[in-house]
Amino acid sequence: MVNGADLLSICPKFITDLCNYIKDIQTTMTMVVMSPPLSTLQLTARFSPFLALTSNQKLVFSNGCLQLSHKTWRHTMFVNAKPVVKDGVLSFNGKGALTGIPDNVVVTPWSNSSIFLGATSLGSGSRHVFKLGHIKDARLLSLFRFKVWWMIPRVGNSASDIPIETQMLLVEAREEHDESTSYIVFLPVLDGVFRSSLQGNLANELQVCVESGDPEVVATESLKAVFVNYGDHPFDLMKESMKMLEKHTGTFAMPGMLDWFGWCTWDAFYQDVSPQGIKAGLKSLSEGGTPPRFLIIDDGWQDTTNEFQKEGEPYVEGSEFGARLMSIEENNKFRWTSEPVSNTPSRLKELVSDLKKAFGLKYVYVWHALMGYWGGLHPDAPGTKKYNPTLKFPVQSPGNLSHMRDGAMDAMEEYGVGVIDPAKISEFYDDLHTYLVSQDVDGVKVDVQNILETVAYGSGGRISLTRRFQQSLEKSIAKNFLDNSIICCMGQSTDSIYHSKRSAITRVSDDYYPKNPTTQTLHIAAVAYNSILFGEVVVPDWDMFYSRHNAAEFHSVARAVGGCGVYVSDKPGQHDFKILQRLVLPNGSVLRAKYPGTITRFLLKIWNLNKFTGVLGVFNCQGAGSWPCKDSSIQREGSPEISGMISPLDIEYLEEVAGKSWTGDCAVFSFNSGSLSRLPKQEQFEVTLKTLHCNVFTVSPIKVYNYRIQFAPIGLLDMYNSGGAIEAIEVSSSLAITIKGRGAGRFGAYSHLKPRFCSVNSKEEGFLYTPEDCLLTINIPSGAHSWELTVSY
Repeated sequence: MVNGADLLSICPKFITDLCNYIKDIQTTMTMVVMSPPLSTLQLTARFSPFLALTSNQKLVFSNGCLQLSHKTWRHTMFVNAKPVVKDGVLSFNGKGALTGIPDNVVVTPWSNSSIFLGATSLGSGSRHVFKLGHIKDARLLSLFRFKVWWMIPRVGNSASDIPIETQMLLVEAREEHDESTSYIVFLPVLDGVFRSSLQGNLANELQVCVESGDPEVVATESLKAVFVNYGDHPFDLMKESMKMLEKHTGTFAMPGMLDWFGWCTWDAFYQDVSPQGIKAGLKSLSEGGTPPRFLIIDDGWQDTTNEFQKEGEPYVEGSEFGARLMSIEENNKFRWTSEPVSNTPSRLKELVSDLKKAFGLKYVYVWHALMGYWGGLHPDAPGTKKYNPTLKFPVQSPGNLSHMRDGAMDAMEEYGVGVIDPAKISEFYDDLHTYLVSQDVDGVKVDVQNILETVAYGSGGRISLTRRFQQSLEKSIAKNFLDNSIICCMGQSTDSIYHSKRSAITRVSDDYYPKNPTTQTLHIAAVAYNSILFGEVVVPDWDMFYSRHNAAEFHSVARAVGGCGVYVSDKPGQHDFKILQRLVLPNGSVLRAKYPGTITRFLLKIWNLNKFTGVLGVFNCQGAGSWPCKDSSIQREGSPEISGMISPLDIEYLEEVAGKSWTGDCAVFSFNSGSLSRLPKQEQFEVTLKTLHCNVFTVSPIKVYNYRIQFAPIGLLDMYNSGGAIEAIEVSSSLAITIKGRGAGRFGAYSHLKPRFCSVNSKEEGFLYTPEDCLLTINIPSGAHSWELTVSY
């Protein structure tokens, strides 16, 4: 028998079995893990590893690591299992979810598989913490806010492992001697003017905290505080749960910038951004063959003042967050003219128009905070006085204060925020966005969104204030911008996300910190986990990154499989074009996958789909960072190699692209090695990676065409997301397969027969064919952005 101490000595690593959501996340096989909190990393008696095996799993050793063999995957439909409460126990399909439910808990049936949980109190208050029942000896995953702005994951096996400010809880439901695994999701929601979050205590009781954010907004009950649903497939469960809660979500148009390569000015210049710097950055990226078509002019363009930073006085850390907006127009740096000999002031419009003309930009966004700027609006400035700003000092909820302090919030608590009068907020957004449109700006990145929950006192509470601001913001976006052009940021709270009816893109990670080596792997893992929830509501934004950096390929591969926008924040001239050209086509477009990239059932693997292929990114995050909120140290073991197994079945919903003619086998192309393998869908093979290393696998179902040709397109072999280049496949009766796609370079496919000839855009092209692995390679000439490739047999 292997105990926790033996496991640590064998392999201080993990399996992040997150599509089983957590099924094997605390075992030792990993490639996932970047030193999570002690509660998920150290395999002690309290946080024991998940070693329960089903009949089709085996416990094996490989390369010194204890591993679980791959579990046979079954894709099942949503479960119809009416919830039952009896003798203080909530169960679904005979599987217990909560025990010891108190008498004041209220259960409201919602569907055949779901309920709402709420509770009543003897006294009224603006904040209640209700006990809902016990959870013990059950594998679980929490997504919780560790700062007021941001969310990260944690796993455990009882309610005591559930952190304060948990916004999603997924629990594995199984009974002793029952090999089947099902899942129960707990989603704290918005109930009237109260917002809910989950937490556990040392008695293993699950609690719900409901709060209004305003001492004057009180209640004695919250009857629909937590939505609870049951299913036997975790992704289906999340999808169906959000559909049931669709009154909290909306439909939205997809901004066009998602399909184009972008550049953001923030990490290139921070607040010292200037027109000259922007031109230099766009010029160097374009000359390297990866022209940005999307630009974000980040913080530093606005007309602000800061009474806490005086010339000649020493800098005070955090004082920049005391700056306030003086007007909706640009500052003097951006009153720029293209004629250097002219002293005539210009407007932002001249710069934007010049940039679009000179560099072929399709979209130019600018940054602003939800309240205008970090410190809000200046109360007495002529340009902002009409919006009746009032200086308020943020007050955080006890839940936020239980985790990490945030420097920006600490500063705003000290300096205050000029809060716009809620009755004037629609006018403010409309004035600002109308002005920006007049300056040729195409959209906005709206930051600091969670500030509302801290300044809601005296304004009807956090839910009412957030609803009013979000509705006004989205109304202005719809009126002024043609393309639903908004990126939301610093808004990872249910207050914001459940009020977003039109906003399509939301950042789902903390900031990218290029100077902090311990956060690189955590950034990738946080997005992959958080996308479980946010990916059902919005397109997750992965933030910018540096292309010239020791973790550049790690970030690049994650963006390639993330189904997200791709944009860097390189300093001018500081680029790695070898990496960028694997992401960006010569015309500036990117090969974006179909869905939000989400973790697989084993390892830290991120799966996604293209139109005709699957794509799988595999990452070794071990030993490169530590999750916040726990006294966990960074593990450094030189550069440890970690091995694990991958399979075509790691890609969920692969049958969407497989079709009826699928043989059941897949062509699997490894980007790192350039090798092609044929693999039955249930089979697996081993991969080994060093810390901060990664690989991308294109998985293409092998289909039978014309009853005799076994064929599977891979795509552009030199792009991380090779299959994203394929737009359509057509088959003729004359034993010819035509692939329509975009982008130049080496096109590859699996073909069990050698073709007679190949043509690109009706012109015959030479090809290479290796019968050992059945890899067919054809060169798409440069300049052929859109093409038709015909393989004739």
